Amino acid sequence: MNQKKQNRRVLREKVLQVLYAYEMNQEGLTNLTNGILSDVESELDKIFCRELINNIVANRKMLDKYIVERVTNWEMDRIALIDKILLRIGLSEILFFPDIPPKVSINEVIEIAKEYSTSNSGKFINGILDAVLNELKTDGKINKTGRGLIEDSLQKKQK
Repeated sequence: MNQKKQNRRVLREKVLQVLYAYEMNQEGLTNLTNGILSDVESELDKIFCRELINNIVANRKMLDKYIVERVTNWEMDRIALIDKILLRIGLSEILFFPDIPPKVSINEVIEIAKEYSTSNSGKFINGILDAVLNELKTDGKINKTGRGLIEDSLQKKQK
């Protein structure tokens, strides 16, 4: 695994920690963020984490709506908190980070789920994020630039 990829995974894990603590306390987001990111040296890495955290907190209702629409006969409050947060991280990256390819976002949260959640969490998260991604593509709501376009441009060349 290259350094940037490994580094981004660590950053996503820190975002998970911030959001988990925030869910438990419902206050002090800035202090939680500053504390958990205190050992992150790169300013760009801190910006990535803060943008991700702020996007998730600001758009939580919309992100959760995408999740609820995919979990048939399964209420939102029955989903493990870590899985919920990882789904929000994946969806937020897909929707608001145009330079990150969707498959990277999905694979990263699946790998984190394997480490921090249940044995079935990876499949569960993959199923939901894949379904949302397919709907967003169908509806033309995916806005990817730079590296985020790699998959689509390769598919167009093959046609």
